[in-house]
Amino acid sequence: MHKNNTYPTTLIDSFGRKVDYIRLSITDRCDFRCVYCMSEDMTFLPRDEVLSLEECARLVKVFVSLGVSKVRITGGEPLVRKNALQLFEEIGQLQGLRELVLTTNGSQLAHQAFALKQAGVRRINISLDSLDATLFRKITRVGELDKVLCGIAAAKQAGFENIKLNALLMRGINDDEALPLTAFAVEQGLDISFIEEMPLGEVQHSRSESYVSNEDTLKLLRARYDLVSSAETTGGPARYWRIPNSSTKIGFISPHSHNFCESCNRVRITCKGELYLCLGQENKVDLRPLLREFPHDDKPLIQAIVDSMQAKPKGHDFNVKRAAPAVIRFMSHTGG
Repeated sequence: MHKNNTYPTTLIDSFGRKVDYIRLSITDRCDFRCVYCMSEDMTFLPRDEVLSLEECARLVKVFVSLGVSKVRITGGEPLVRKNALQLFEEIGQLQGLRELVLTTNGSQLAHQAFALKQAGVRRINISLDSLDATLFRKITRVGELDKVLCGIAAAKQAGFENIKLNALLMRGINDDEALPLTAFAVEQGLDISFIEEMPLGEVQHSRSESYVSNEDTLKLLRARYDLVSSAETTGGPARYWRIPNSSTKIGFISPHSHNFCESCNRVRITCKGELYLCLGQENKVDLRPLLREFPHDDKPLIQAIVDSMQAKPKGHDFNVKRAAPAVIRFMSHTGG
C-alpha cells in the first residue's frame, strides 16, 4: 500500500514508460462478422459478465485520476451497445481527459454522429476494408457498404476534429484495395491507416498466406504518391506519411514488420473488466470483482491498477508464420 493512501497521478511501468492512454471495450457484440476479427458463429458473453455502463464510467474516472488523458471506446461495435451515448456524455466532460475517441465500423454513425460530437468525442476511426460492395459483404459477412459510406458522410458533417479510416489488407482478398482506399481518403479529406493482420483468435483462413506487410503496401503507394515521412503521432502505434497538396495522412500500424513496443503508452480493458497490459500477451488483471465487491470504494481498484503496471511486458511477440494464433482470444474480445 502507498503511505497515507496516496496514489500516483501518473502510471509508470517497470520500463519507465508512461501509460496515459486506455482502450475500453464496452461490448463484445458487433453487427458485422469480419473474417479477421470473429468466427462466423460467435458466442457472445452473458449480460451479467459484461461491465455495466456505470462500471465503465467509474473505470474511466479512476484511470483519468491516475493521469490517463486519452480514452478510446471500442468493441465489438461500441455503438450497438444500448444507451452507449450516455457513457460518452458522462466521460466526455471529465477534467483531465484531453481526448475522447471512438473506433467504429461506421454502421451506426448516420444517426449517431452528431450526438457523439456533442458528447465530446473528438476523433473517430472507422474500419473500411473495401470500396466494392460485394467484397465488403464478403469480408464483413453481413455488412452493407452504403450504410458505412453514409456514416462517414454524417461524421464529416458533424465536424469531428479528425476522421481516420482503418484498413486491413489480406492477400488474395482485398490487397488490391490499397490504392482505391487511399484515393478515397484523399478525395474525402480523411486520414487512413493500414493495419497488419494480427494473430488473435482462430479464423477460417491461413494468416501466413493472407498476411500483407505494410512495407509492401508502402512500396505500392509510393509508386503512386510522392509520400513525405512525418514525425506526427496521435498517441498510438501508427507511423505516418503525408501526401503533398492534400490534408491526408497515411499511417501504418505494423506489429509484425516494425515492432512499436518501445514507446507503448497504452493498456486495454475488455468489456468483462479484464485489464490487458499488452495486446499480444496474456498478462491481465481482472478488475470486475473489485468494481462489484467495493462499489463505493475506489482504493482497491486504484491499488490493483497501480500494481499492474509492474506486470506490463516489454513487448508482444507476434509471428504470423506460427501454425496457432499468438493469442487465442479474438480481437473483438480484447477491444479493437
